[in-house]
Amino acid sequence: MSNDHKSELLRRDPRIEWIARNRLHPLHGTVGVSDEVEVRGPSGLIRKNPHKVGFIGPNGIKRIDRLKGNGATVATGRRSGAQSGPQAVQLPLHSVEIPDFYIVVVPDMVGGRLTSHDKDVIGLAHKLISGLEDSNPEEKGAVLTVCFGESKEEGFDTAGVDRLLLLDGEEYQGYSPEQQLAAMVQVEASYQPKHWLFPDSVNGGADLGSRLAARLGERPAVQAWQVDNATMICRGAGGTTDITRSTTRLMLLAEECADAIDETRHEALPVELESVPAVIAQLQDQGQVAVDPNAIPLGEAEFILSAGNGIHNWDQFHKAAELLGATEGASRVAVDDGFMPRFRQVGATGTWVTARVYLAVGISGAIQHMQGIGQCDKVIAINTDAGCDMVKAAALSTVGDSEAILSELLTLAQAFRAGQTEGGDQDAA
Repeated sequence: MSNDHKSELLRRDPRIEWIARNRLHPLHGTVGVSDEVEVRGPSGLIRKNPHKVGFIGPNGIKRIDRLKGNGATVATGRRSGAQSGPQAVQLPLHSVEIPDFYIVVVPDMVGGRLTSHDKDVIGLAHKLISGLEDSNPEEKGAVLTVCFGESKEEGFDTAGVDRLLLLDGEEYQGYSPEQQLAAMVQVEASYQPKHWLFPDSVNGGADLGSRLAARLGERPAVQAWQVDNATMICRGAGGTTDITRSTTRLMLLAEECADAIDETRHEALPVELESVPAVIAQLQDQGQVAVDPNAIPLGEAEFILSAGNGIHNWDQFHKAAELLGATEGASRVAVDDGFMPRFRQVGATGTWVTARVYLAVGISGAIQHMQGIGQCDKVIAINTDAGCDMVKAAALSTVGDSEAILSELLTLAQAFRAGQTEGGDQDAA
């Protein structure tokens, strides 16, 4: 056999192959392993190297980014220790320069912010627009959202709002359905929307939708939960039966009537009305009636202060709930130990709550408890264990002794109340 023929033979080095497979070997980075994820094999087909999919995390464990770059940015070097911080995902912008038609959404805006119910209604508005655009591709529609009163919402764009009409004058503060109706009649005259959408709720949507329907002479659909451009299904007989009917122009929509917008961001361009006639109100808003927060059932409470096994000063806990104006709740452990009555228990084995704010003090977060608070808008945790499930799930967490943190919270709340009282006295003077 000639030397030339011998040089064409492929020889394998088992030791080099073993080092290449063992990423923890000190010489792993020196064996000339290809960094390509996809290579062309001898038959001409593209082959994916499974050993090159993913990256090595800082603890030496291999990770695979299944979010395809939409999650937190991570280090991609081999055990280099370099790690980048999280980056916000920039959603694609949906823009409608000159809309040919509008669908108007009037959200509840409880507490000045969009509720999950409001976002579902906006999602349905875009679903209806897509159907109208499919039937007539030359026309482009936009969602016009009409909000009354003070707004604290910062996510109109990610909620799917194309045009925003914010009426926050003094005449729209509090309960002012007559003035709000006059504004909606003006919107009807100015924009001639294809549909009017309201959340069917006790927070104002059902009342305003019914008033507008009576003024416009429209027959509204109530408790609609499956809607397309041709037909709709509404709940009837207390939710025990479904009623199928043609899609109406004015709808009062149930929760989960559609998926909220989560894949695009929208312009939320502000618009204004030329003029809205002033209405002499027949109903005067005298403000909210003071009630005992503990007289409110847990399932209806907006703000819940909940205690767990980490509470040792119960007098302080009750005082904090009273000063903050919160309804008291408890974990199963606190109830079983006799510190709280059974009807105060929160969780799958107690009461499922839908509070706007849920403040959990000394609660580790058993699976049954986490199920019971799954519909709460904001969860705040106070706990000594930074790795417990409640802290991981919370929007805001404070790690430390609950008694010391509640003591500081009481001090701040008392100072805030004192400032409010002094300000009120000065205004009265």
